[in-house]
Amino acid sequence: MQVFEDWNQKVKKTFNATNPEVVLTVSEAGTLLGLSKDQMKLYVDKNKLTKVPIMRSVHRYLLLESEIADIVKKNKSI
Repeated sequence: MQVFEDWNQKVKKTFNATNPEVVLTVSEAGTLLGLSKDQMKLYVDKNKLTKVPIMRSVHRYLLLESEIADIVKKNKSI
C-alpha cells in the first residue's frame, strides 16, 4: 500500500535536495510564527518575503527558512 505524501512536501524535498537554500512550506512557516496558512500568505505579501516559485503553479510557493528563522528570532527578543 502506498503512503500518501503531500504534494507541497514532495516539492520541498526535491528542492532541498537540489539547492543549498533550505525552504519551508507556507503551512510550516505559519506554524513557526503561530499563524494559519491564510494568515501566513497575507504576512508574506505584507512583509515582502521571498517567494520561491513552484513550476506549473502560479499560486504555490515555498519560503526561505533563513528569513523565517530571522523573524522568529526577532519576535523572541521582543
